[in-house]
Amino acid sequence: MDVLYGKKWGLRRLADTQGRFKIVAVDQRPPIEKLIAGKKGLCTFTDMLLVKRLLAETLSAHATAILVDPNFAYAGAIDVVPAHKGLLVTLEDHRFDETRNGRNSFAIRNWSVQKIRRIGGDAVKVLAWYRPDAREASRRHQQEFVQPIGDACGECDIPFIFELLLYPFPQSEGYTTDYVEDVHKHPQMVIDSVHEFTDRKYGIDLFKLESPIPATKLAPHGSNKDAVAQQRWFNELGLACEGRPWVMLSAGAGMSEFENVLRYAFQAGANGYLAGRAIWWDALQKFPDLESVRAELRDESEAYIGRLNALTEIAARPFIVTNANPDTIRQEGDFARLYA
Repeated sequence: MDVLYGKKWGLRRLADTQGRFKIVAVDQRPPIEKLIAGKKGLCTFTDMLLVKRLLAETLSAHATAILVDPNFAYAGAIDVVPAHKGLLVTLEDHRFDETRNGRNSFAIRNWSVQKIRRIGGDAVKVLAWYRPDAREASRRHQQEFVQPIGDACGECDIPFIFELLLYPFPQSEGYTTDYVEDVHKHPQMVIDSVHEFTDRKYGIDLFKLESPIPATKLAPHGSNKDAVAQQRWFNELGLACEGRPWVMLSAGAGMSEFENVLRYAFQAGANGYLAGRAIWWDALQKFPDLESVRAELRDESEAYIGRLNALTEIAARPFIVTNANPDTIRQEGDFARLYA
């Protein structure tokens, strides 16, 4: 099999020099739209541009890469993202079809892997809602949605970053179409979803995964017998990736909750984080006073990223030398030489 140097270089662009991912996401659309509408009564295109620009401008300097959407964040903020930072661009539409068979995802209209490559993207990110117990028609739709994207990423030699999220059925307790963690999810379903998409036919290079256990139900890491049992689920999640790099998403978890999730994930071999709302959601509560939002981002959010980055550097596994001791990697020198 040919070596895909574009994919390798793209993943390196997303990571720090030791091969750990510290990525900030500003591609969220429905949660931000809903927040703005709740504050102002409506959400305009200009509102979205201003918020995305403010998030990218303030936070990208502290990340190894930034995830943007082509609808708002790329157009509104690409000029304030430092050129030496990695650039991920999302491809899935935030809208989806809720059917009797399950939830179906689609790509953003008139967007493609090829366009993302042409605008300078270092990687393509796609979210697919997935439940192993959904009806076959929905599972097949999602699989057939993902596979051509993986094929296109292979043809364009660009990394494919794949995000999986469980979702509640309409008849279930606490049903919602909001982009929030399903607090009733079963950890085995999260793991079984990953097993499906490790098949090489999907062409996935890096998994962006949710906690197998709701963040609000996790015991403090290492605290008691419950924590030991919960760690086993994270270990299973890491094994399910079958050697593929993986990072944790925040799914709207609070700051302290997401830090706790990362401690479990890093012990299980995760290679970093790719998170948004845990970092900047509290600051956005100051909207529409953008200067107050900016001040909160520079105070609380920047300090929080600092804590996440310090934890990642200490505990996350470098994505290339996946079985090496992090201290050994530091002693051996520059990550680029290890990668060659």
